[in-house]
Amino acid sequence: MDVALGGTFDPVHDGHRRLFERAFELGDVTVGLTSDELAPKTRHEERTVRSFDDRRADLETELEAIATEYDRSFEIRRLEEPTGIATEPQFDYLVVSPETRSGGERINEIRRERGHDPLEVVVVPHLRADDGDIISSTRIVHGEIDEHGTVLEGD
Repeated sequence: MDVALGGTFDPVHDGHRRLFERAFELGDVTVGLTSDELAPKTRHEERTVRSFDDRRADLETELEAIATEYDRSFEIRRLEEPTGIATEPQFDYLVVSPETRSGGERINEIRRERGHDPLEVVVVPHLRADDGDIISSTRIVHGEIDEHGTVLEGD
């Protein structure tokens, strides 16, 4: 089975790792990584996002370990638009987080319009930090938590 998922992944955290593990449970994985142009447009809150090349290098390191564990292959592709790679016919699954579920529905509309079978959209629940709030890249960048959800002490 072929699995698609997408994101900015800056920085990668345990919530992302949960998405990756679920994707590799299902099959071989293609990750759409937002381009430098698209990444800022996908943020709910304005913040700096590292370059595509830097994010790709970190993502590749993360995926190699998980792919090996599940004996799967993976590919990283540049996403230039939000619906990205998942509209292509070869995919069977789309792995999403709760806030991107509606994007999965839009992708399936596009697939139907193009005569492709809809994807099975697999929603992976958020991981919670020690304080009960979700683990997010934005919280990490702001220095609230680390990549594992440990609350960092303020000034």
